[in-house]
Amino acid sequence: MNILNQILDYKKEEVKKFKQKYSLSSFKEMEFFEKPAIELRDFIPKDSLGIIAEIKKASPSKGIIRKDFNYMKIAEIYFKEEVSAVSILTEEKFFKGSKEYLKDIAGIKQRPLLRKDFIIDEHQVYEAKAFGADIILLISEVLSESQIAELTCAAKEIGLGVVLELHSEKELDKINFGLNNIIGVNNRNLEDFSVNLRTTKIITEKLPDEVLIISESGINKKVDIDFLKTTKIKAILVGGHLMSSKDIRESLKQLKEWCVIES
Repeated sequence: MNILNQILDYKKEEVKKFKQKYSLSSFKEMEFFEKPAIELRDFIPKDSLGIIAEIKKASPSKGIIRKDFNYMKIAEIYFKEEVSAVSILTEEKFFKGSKEYLKDIAGIKQRPLLRKDFIIDEHQVYEAKAFGADIILLISEVLSESQIAELTCAAKEIGLGVVLELHSEKELDKINFGLNNIIGVNNRNLEDFSVNLRTTKIITEKLPDEVLIISESGINKKVDIDFLKTTKIKAILVGGHLMSSKDIRESLKQLKEWCVIES
């Protein structure tokens, strides 16, 4: 069994127990549910690639990435440096994330927050809004065509944005780009966790021009970003590079310089 299947099996059991404890209506009473979500497109610059900076303590492939993990301090750095959005891992078992990270950061947010998890049920969508997310990640690899549509509609009904992620051309037939117009291309193969930036190049060539495209994973060096500038992407999502940095602020400033698009 590959890592993705292990995660999904665990997540299905987790969601099953979760649904026994909470109704959809219970989330409507929580602090952030009625607050308007912040739009990602409003923070994508025209003269630079946007940066979605991630807060991630660990991953299945690398284990603990950052031992000195003060998520509030990291979030403050990201906001001060005016990133386009902040991605927050909330998956607990495999990524050592927490919904409390999302909730705490939502209290000081200045940019949209992306809840990054394995979302397979409407309850998780409502929970994301209740805990302060502005956007949720849906992974096409783990959802059917109907599930993608249903979860996207559920998110939009309560004011959440959706980033639909894929890492293979095989997933394209599932997608209604009129509904899902923000696409994340994951350069990491979710079955064996190998990384290839050419995945972005191959997939973006097949996407409609009006889609906002984000390249995710394996972005560490200037040469990586120079290559991605030759594609149709408008933003990058960077986690491991920042989380493993000795000085997150300086690494982010450098990243922003690399992302400038020269006229």
